[in-house]
Amino acid sequence: MEEAYRVFPIEDALEMVLMFDRTGRISYANAAARKKLGYEGGGEEQGEALEGRHIGDIFPNTFQSASDGFATDYPFGREVRHLVAYRRNLTCFPVETRILSIGSQQVTYICMADDILEREHLGRQIEQVREEARQAEKVKSEFVANVTHELRTPVNGILGNVRELLSGEDNARIGKPLRLIERCCGDMNKIINNILDFSKLDAGKFTLEPQRFHFRNMLDYVRAQHISRITEKGIDFFMTVSPQIPEYVVGDELRIVQILNNLLSNALKFTSMGKITVQALRTARVGEQMELFFIVTDTGIGFGEEDQDKLFQSFSQADASISRKYGGTGLGLYICRQLVELMGGRIEAEGRKNEGSVFSFSIWVEACEEENRAGADDVKAVFLKMAEQSRESTGDEREYGSPRNRELLEKNLSKLILCVEMENWEKAEMFMETVRQLTQEAPDQVKRCVLRLKMAIQKEDYDKAAAEYEKLKQGSQDSGRAALSV
Repeated sequence: MEEAYRVFPIEDALEMVLMFDRTGRISYANAAARKKLGYEGGGEEQGEALEGRHIGDIFPNTFQSASDGFATDYPFGREVRHLVAYRRNLTCFPVETRILSIGSQQVTYICMADDILEREHLGRQIEQVREEARQAEKVKSEFVANVTHELRTPVNGILGNVRELLSGEDNARIGKPLRLIERCCGDMNKIINNILDFSKLDAGKFTLEPQRFHFRNMLDYVRAQHISRITEKGIDFFMTVSPQIPEYVVGDELRIVQILNNLLSNALKFTSMGKITVQALRTARVGEQMELFFIVTDTGIGFGEEDQDKLFQSFSQADASISRKYGGTGLGLYICRQLVELMGGRIEAEGRKNEGSVFSFSIWVEACEEENRAGADDVKAVFLKMAEQSRESTGDEREYGSPRNRELLEKNLSKLILCVEMENWEKAEMFMETVRQLTQEAPDQVKRCVLRLKMAIQKEDYDKAAAEYEKLKQGSQDSGRAALSV
C-alpha cells in the first residue's frame, strides 16, 4: 500500500500529505511531510520513520490518543483550518489543513497541510513596513503643517510692519521697495496656504464646510479682489451670472472662492492683453441639489494639447520655462481639481498655444428656494460656445498694424509713459510686457525700438525711456497710416 501511494503525484506535491486510519496510526506521508516534519530518513534509521506514528504526535493540540484510536473535535471536510504542526524535535509551525474522511467500513483519513510560517512572517514584515510608512506619512504631514505655520508667523509680522510703514510714507523711492516686500509677503502666504491644503488633501483629512451664502455677493467679492490688478494691466474683465441661479445657495463658499481666485490668478498671470471673462450658470437640478457650472476664459499664452494632462497634477506645470518666467509651485490647479471633486463635480481645460485657454468646472450645491427649471444642457452648450467665440474674437490683437492692435498698443503705451512719468517702474515693466507681445509681428526696426525701451525701463532711465517711447509711438502711427493706404 505504501508503495502504491508513492506512485501517485502526491508524493512530489508541495504541500504535506498524511494518511491515517481509525487508530490514528499514520500509514503514508509524502516527501514534503517527511522533510518539513524532520523525518527525512524514512524507515532506514531506527526511530526515524514517520509512518506508524500517531497523528497526535504531529497535531497534539487537535488529536489526543484514546483507547479506540484518537479523540478530536476537528470537523472533517474540505474547509481549511489553521492548526499547529510539531516536528520530530518538538518545535512547531503554523499550517493550513484540510482533513477528509474516505470510506464507511474501513475509514481512511487524508490530511493535506500547507506550511504558512513563511507567509505569516512575510505578512508581519509587510504590515510592519505599512505601519512605518503610515507613521512616516504622519510625521511628514505634521512637519509640513508645523513648518508652514512657523513660516506664516514671521511673514505676517513683516507684512504688518511694511503696511504700517507704507501708510505714512510719501517718498516714492522708499515706497517702491516697501510695496515689493508687501507683494512678496502676499505671494508667500499664498504658497503657504497651498502647501497646507495640499498636505490635508494628500492625507485625506480635508473636509468641506457647507453653509448658506449669497451667491452674487460671493462673485462680487471675487471680482473686487481681481478687478484692480486686471485693469491695471490693460486687460478687460467681464463677469456674467445666469438668472437661473438662486440668490442663496448652500455650499462651501470659502472653497468656491478659492477655486475662482486660483483660476483668475492664473488667467491674469498668463495674459498680457485681451480680456478675461467669468461665467456662472446652472446646468442641472435633482430635488434640492443643483449643479453650477463656471467658465473662466482668457486670451493669454494658452497651452498645447500635449500639455493638457499635466495641468492638474501636483508640482507640475505644462512647461518648465513657465515656472522660471511666471513662478508658481504647480499646486494650484491640483488643489482646484481635488476641491471640485470633493464637491461632486469635475474640472476641465481647453486651450491652444498663444490663443488663450478656457477652464470650466462644475460643483453641486443645495438650493435655498424653488427656481424654474430649464434646459440645462442647452444652456451649458451656449455658454461654452460664447466662451470659445470670446477667445477667437481677440485673434487680430497680435496682428501688428490691425485696428485692434493699434488701439491696444496706443492704450498701453499711454499707460506705460504715465508710469514712467510717475517713476512707477514696476507697473511700467508690466505694460512693457504687453507692448512686447503686441509687437511680436512688427518689423525689425520696431522690435529693436521695443527692446531699447524695455532696457531703459529696467534701468529706470527716464530720459532714454521717454526718447524710445516717442520713436515707438511714431512707428506705431506710421504703420497705421501704411495699413490705411493699402
